[in-house]
Amino acid sequence: MIFVSHQLPVNEDGQPALTRADVWDGLVMKANNALPFVPSMTHCEVTARLDENTFDRDIDFRGQRMTERITLEEPHRVVFTRTSGPVLGTIANEIEGSDDDLRLRFSFALVVGGAEGGSARETEYAESMTGDYLKAVAATLAAMRKIKAGEAVTA
Repeated sequence: MIFVSHQLPVNEDGQPALTRADVWDGLVMKANNALPFVPSMTHCEVTARLDENTFDRDIDFRGQRMTERITLEEPHRVVFTRTSGPVLGTIANEIEGSDDDLRLRFSFALVVGGAEGGSARETEYAESMTGDYLKAVAATLAAMRKIKAGEAVTA
């Protein structure tokens, strides 16, 4: 199993200041359509709405099709549970810290299908995937800042 957890400050000097509500709204937008937020994703489609805070979506990430169940835990966490595809597990996007020191944490616990835990294949996948996910954290915050500044974000 691959475990990754990374946190970035939400607000940086010279950037539009984001509130907790801004970050939450951005995470909800990302859950519904991740294309403007995740550079390595080429397809994102909501396929079923189970209730107000739970839905399923199909994605293409790094050329692989996967299905995820999204759970919105307002106002602090969005959980993505991979239910089908070559990589299964859970991804969490969490808003942490006080209002004057907000942080965005992305955590992953993933299993690569057909790869033994600790194997060279799993390690290779983890190293390549970690870079993509860290880029996604930075790209998510950049998109939220554009939205706050009134700029359009597109895939």
